[in-house]
Amino acid sequence: MGLRRWGQRLLARALACGLRSAAIKTIHQEFQVSFRYPVHFTSGLFDLGNPLFHEVIRDGGGDLPKKLLAVVDRGLYHYHPGLPADLEEYCRAHAEVIALTGAPLLLPGGEAVKNDPLHVTILHQAILAAGLCRHSYVAAIGGGALIDTVGLVAATAHRGVRLIRVPTTVLAQADAAIGVKNSVNAMGQKNFLGVFTPPAAVLNDSRFLTTLSQKDWIGGVAEAVKVALIKDAAFFAFLERQARGLARRDLQSMRQVIYRCAALHLDHIASGGDPFEHGSSRPLDFGHWAAHRLELLSGFELGHGEAVAIGLALDTTYSYLAGLLGERPWRRVLNLLTRLGFALYVPQLDNEEAILRGLEEFRTHLGGRLTILLLSDIGRGLETNEIDPGTLGAALEELRGFAPAVWPAVRPALAS
Repeated sequence: MGLRRWGQRLLARALACGLRSAAIKTIHQEFQVSFRYPVHFTSGLFDLGNPLFHEVIRDGGGDLPKKLLAVVDRGLYHYHPGLPADLEEYCRAHAEVIALTGAPLLLPGGEAVKNDPLHVTILHQAILAAGLCRHSYVAAIGGGALIDTVGLVAATAHRGVRLIRVPTTVLAQADAAIGVKNSVNAMGQKNFLGVFTPPAAVLNDSRFLTTLSQKDWIGGVAEAVKVALIKDAAFFAFLERQARGLARRDLQSMRQVIYRCAALHLDHIASGGDPFEHGSSRPLDFGHWAAHRLELLSGFELGHGEAVAIGLALDTTYSYLAGLLGERPWRRVLNLLTRLGFALYVPQLDNEEAILRGLEEFRTHLGGRLTILLLSDIGRGLETNEIDPGTLGAALEELRGFAPAVWPAVRPALAS
């Protein structure tokens, strides 16, 4: 009798499980969203005779005029104090298309705008006060950090206000403003908070480049070197030929560099297979795992471009010492970076333990396995899932030979 009852209970449990399973219903659905945004190149964007800005807004369709909130990088304003007045005059001249909501809002540039959450609140409040809707526009005019911050706010207000990026630095025009990422720093980590949302358009004005400091002028070229190293050997050779002119601020050479760099980034976004970074691979961040860590350790005294140049030198040297890359291409990379004017070693690299933590931060940021891109040749990347600490230490020691005799003054490093 005991066995029979035990069997009946077992049967009842099995039937109950079966009924629960039968009660589960699932609908699997897939859909695709097609994004289209233009990247324009011009000079004198807000000259009254330049039609580009108002044509971009007109092409957005719908009822006109469209409300526009303009946000200007305070560092840019310092060198272009007439910019707000020029923008206001331009919008008055094209009032049938653009309804500027007020004087442009000035915010700090650089990492300062990404580090303080107050700026996000200020921007959200400005969008609310201006009565912007999802058919309105926000124009972010400045460097990559300002564009990142404004992009995050525009993407989250009303679940998406249209964003026009007007990058004004080499780094932003060639790299930071191209693509779908928007973010701010938080929790002691770079780009911890962010969204993937494409802009309505990117408008590059080469006239803004003429007032950049030498540091900001050449800093953006590091991103051009990066994309050439992983995607285009011919572009790398072009950078070698143009290194002297670029270092001497030849604007025509810089225009060519920015255009090619932007084209390579756009091609990767469109054809790389992972524009929203669902996987653990991010080829366009070659050299960045160490760069992000160096920026933090220097208290952001190191510019992003300067840090990327060091990260490129480190990962290229690691590739060479690991037997993945030949000696000649290794020397070509370090030689080009040096000719462009980049330092390849800074005091923060002496803290090897703190630098290594950047690998885990990079893995956590992407999720999944650690995936680092190294080089097998110029123009050809190679992914790896581990970094040998001994080889990395040897690479750091190799780069130490490029350390200057006297270190430039830097702010105290953040706690590591």
